[in-house]
Amino acid sequence: MTVDRKAHWDRVYGEASEAQLSWHQDDPRVSFELIEMSGATANSSVIDIGGGTSRLASLLLATGLHDITVLDLSQVALDVAKERLGQAGETVKWISADITTWAPDRHYDLWHDRAVFHFLVDPAERATYLKSLVRGVSIGGHAIIATFAPDGPEKCSGLPVARYSPSDLAELLGESFELVVHRHHLHQTPSGKSQSFQFSLFRRCR
Repeated sequence: MTVDRKAHWDRVYGEASEAQLSWHQDDPRVSFELIEMSGATANSSVIDIGGGTSRLASLLLATGLHDITVLDLSQVALDVAKERLGQAGETVKWISADITTWAPDRHYDLWHDRAVFHFLVDPAERATYLKSLVRGVSIGGHAIIATFAPDGPEKCSGLPVARYSPSDLAELLGESFELVVHRHHLHQTPSGKSQSFQFSLFRRCR
C-alpha cells in the first residue's frame, strides 16, 4: 500500500511534542560545524531540506545569516518552527512541499539535508531529488547530506530507509559534486537509543 507521506508526517508531528521525536536535536552542532567548513558567510543563501522543527534555522539567524529557506513536507512542522521563532522567523522563507516533486526556482550557496534523502528508497525519487540538487546549488556552492550510516537503523518512523556511506553518496551525486569532508555521528534519541549517522559535505564543482 502506498503511504500518503504528507498525511504521515503531519500526523507524526501533530501527535508528539518536538522533544519526543526520535530525530530531535537541541543543538544541530554537526550540521553547523560543516556549514562553517563550507565557508558560509552572512551573505550566503541556505536551504534546509526537511527542516521541519529543526533548530538549525534559529542558529543560522543568530549567527547573522538572513537568506534562509526551510522546506518540509509537513505544514504542521513548519507551523511549529515559525511559532517558536516568532518575529525572527519572518525573514525565513517557508515552503511546504514534497522534495520528490518540488523543483527549485533559484540557486543556493548551501543545501542542507539531515535525514530526508535516506527515506527515498525508490530509485526514480532519488533521481528526481538529485536533479533538484544540481539545479538548486550554485557552482562552487555546497551540499550537506546526512543519512543513516551503513550500520544505522533500517526503518524510521515506521518507514523503510536506505543507508549510505560517504562514498556511496559521492557515487550517486556523480561528477557534479566532490566530497570535501565527512563525519560519523551517533545521535542519541530522546528514548536513549543510539543511531548511527553519516554527514557528508560536498562542493559543486561543475
